[in-house]
Amino acid sequence: MRAAFRDAQCARPFHVVAIVVLPEHLHCLWRLPEGDADNADRWARIKSGFSRRLPKTERRSDVRIAKRERGIWQRRFWKHMIMDETDLQNHFDYIHFNPVKHGYVARAVGWPYSSLRRYIDSGELAEDRACDPDVGIRRAGARPMGGGDS
Repeated sequence: MRAAFRDAQCARPFHVVAIVVLPEHLHCLWRLPEGDADNADRWARIKSGFSRRLPKTERRSDVRIAKRERGIWQRRFWKHMIMDETDLQNHFDYIHFNPVKHGYVARAVGWPYSSLRRYIDSGELAEDRACDPDVGIRRAGARPMGGGDS
């Protein structure tokens, strides 16, 4: 998965602001270059790059075979343009809280396949992340999510 993301980023640059990979799905929050809003091409590159690295052992329908599609990806993706800092924060929190929501861990920090640890290790977020769904993940005095690349 990491190699597929790296290859896609080389071809069509984007910055991963937040990501979580779960057993049956993933969520990403990207910052795209100014004037470039082509999510579809980036996802196509990630999906094909990942799929080509795996042996073809999954069951595929005749339709998927005819369309040269693998059975590991859904056909579409959900796209949302972030409108403001609050919207950004809500999506950032939602992504990192997803493993808790699905019952994989009690605290978001416990899920290893997430960008949350990167923010904690860099000191941008406190390690004592909330695990109450009504509270979500609270940021601890970090810089605005829209600023800078890492």
